[in-house]
Parts: sequence; C-alpha cells; structure tokens
Amino acid sequence: MLEIENLAVSYGMHRALDGVSMRVGRGECVVILGANGAGKSSLLKAVGGIVPAIGGTIRHEGADMAPVPPFAMVERGIALVPEGRGVFSRMNVADNLALGAHPARAREGADRRRAEVLALFPRLADRSRQIVGTMSGGEQQMVAIARALMSKPDLLLLDEPSLGLAPIVVKEVFAALARIRETGLTLVIVEQNVRATLRLATRGYLLEAGRVVGEGTAQQLQNDPAVQRAFLGGVAAGA
Repeated sequence: MLEIENLAVSYGMHRALDGVSMRVGRGECVVILGANGAGKSSLLKAVGGIVPAIGGTIRHEGADMAPVPPFAMVERGIALVPEGRGVFSRMNVADNLALGAHPARAREGADRRRAEVLALFPRLADRSRQIVGTMSGGEQQMVAIARALMSKPDLLLLDEPSLGLAPIVVKEVFAALARIRETGLTLVIVEQNVRATLRLATRGYLLEAGRVVGEGTAQQLQNDPAVQRAFLGGVAAGA
C-alpha cells in the first residue's frame, strides 16, 4: 500500500530525513520507533503531504504522491492524526465528525461510519454537542481519531496518540486502536509508549538521526537489545 524510497526532508539547513526507505502492506500495523528528533513526525508529515520531500519518492497504491497537493491527500485515502491532535476546538464533537466526512469519498455511508466511531469511543456519543476545547486531552484525542476515521481512510497515520494522556485513557485509546486494526485498516503509528505499540504492531522500523537503522517484526524488535535498552527499560517486553 505504501512504498517510500530514499526519502529526504529538510527544514532549512537541518536534514530531518536522509534516504529513508520502507514499505507498508495492506492491513499491516507498522510502528516507527526512535528518540525525540529522530525524524518520526517528519516522516508522517511527508506521507500526509504536510511537509514537502526534497528527494526520494512516496507511492500510495502504486501512485506517486509528489504531484498531489496536501488538501487532496484525504481524497486519496490518507488520514493523519497529528501530534497535538489538531481538533477544531471551538466546534462541538458532532461538527468535528461532520467535517471529517466532508471529502467526496466519505459522504456515502457517513451515518454508518459515525455510528461505528461512536461505538469505538462511547463517551463521545454522550457529548456530541460539547465544545471540543472544553474536553480533556484524552477526549480530544478520541475526537481527532474519530474525525480521521470519518474520512474513510485506507491508510491511517497516528503521531503520538497517547502523548500526555492519563494511563487509564491510554488504555482506552490503545483498545480502540486494536479494534480499528481488526477491521483491516492499515495503520502507521509513531508512539513513545513502545511496549503497548509493539503489542499492537505487525512490524516496525527504528529511526536514528533521520535514517532507518533497524527493522523487523514486532517480536524481533521486542527482543532487540538496542530497543530494550532505549525504550523498554533494558528488559525484554515479555519479561
């Protein structure tokens, strides 16, 4: 579904990504691991069309995405839930979800998808008229994910979905992501909660200083000494 070859992204003189290559198959859940500043968010933004690539290619379903403007990415089936959520904080929950269903590809079946996302996040059903800016961080994250799902994506990109959330809400979010994965939707996740994400993921890539320095199945990454030292407290994930 997604093919990235020799991708390069720069911010002025700073090279955020340098020769990154990876592939994501249909129905996979792929995690991108790395320390702060490794280039993880830049990778998702490049795939989502938010930042331009200065080199390399991104192909979605075999099509080169370079000519596609950012606003058209959602019509191609790519939805990004950015770090910081990016919700419309002065609008209510129902209107945020309605905007998610605005793309032409998403209008048919919007009522059914709304019912599905409210089943994923039941507390949103009770707060459809609440202004999103008055909600907790966890509830806003639920709105952000639900809004992305309303766009009928083929590929869902999630940047730090558990960042800053209370542990009980993190469990809710990951439980919802597990149910989303069971539907067959393709997921690419950047997440500092490595242990929980590796339980969810099919495969993963390890970024360091804008380059891919490792890859493998979720089990292989769980057992990788470098991953254990950096992200799992030096203890194997199954221990």
